[in-house]
Amino acid sequence: MPALRQRPGKGPSASKKRTSSDSASSASDEKTQAFPDLPKDQEDEEFKNTRVISILDIFRIIFLLLLSSSALSYYVTTDSFIWGYKPWFTRWPVVKSYLLGPLSLTPAQLSLYNGTDPSLPIYLAINSTIYDVSANPRIYGAGGSYNHFAGVDATRAYVTGCFQEDRTPDLRGAELMFIPIEDDDESAMERGMSSQQKKVRREREMREAREKVKAQVRHWMGFFGNHKDYFVVGRVVGGPGIGGKGVERRELCEAASKARPKRSRINEKIRKGE
Repeated sequence: MPALRQRPGKGPSASKKRTSSDSASSASDEKTQAFPDLPKDQEDEEFKNTRVISILDIFRIIFLLLLSSSALSYYVTTDSFIWGYKPWFTRWPVVKSYLLGPLSLTPAQLSLYNGTDPSLPIYLAINSTIYDVSANPRIYGAGGSYNHFAGVDATRAYVTGCFQEDRTPDLRGAELMFIPIEDDDESAMERGMSSQQKKVRREREMREAREKVKAQVRHWMGFFGNHKDYFVVGRVVGGPGIGGKGVERRELCEAASKARPKRSRINEKIRKGE
């Protein structure tokens, strides 16, 4: 049989060529209509510029957005162009501390930074970490409501709440404030427990109490460490009281003793299913 011959223009290649030719012709017509009086080279360049956003335009948009955000921030906060955020490198005391490196102060040296000398910054310490709180002299400076924390590591006071009596880093025995007072020995619940069961309970409660003390210390260290106005400057070294060295074991202060839970109330809640 004679070979079949394909008519010109009927195959897929011819169709694609015609489609491409039509697209090119349409684009050429569009450019001619847009720029009828320009030379071809200049016409192509102008046509590209009208269809593409330049990098400069992107930077202009970003700049306008940042400018609008800054203006709105100042309108809302009345004192900040960046929504109250204060980078550490914009605060000279922080930069100075960073450049000089961390301080190492003994308790005696730390006591000089208690807010009584206006030429010195105000420091306080928690768990041997020293924080600069000079940004709030009305609170921590001389005559301030929390001046008793200035110039000293008063870690124990942050846990017990005895601000005057417990101005010491010694935490030994502070966990007792979370240990129940045994005032329910004659109840049926207590009589029904063996001495071994009570011993296990006591050990568990002691572990939980120590964890609560650590949690309190972590809370206050986080408060001062993450505060927008305070910052770490160094550590307390040597001296009595740190780690319980060189001082006698303290008794629980009166306020903390009175705040201890009572076994009778705990058992009452257990009986009620609370």
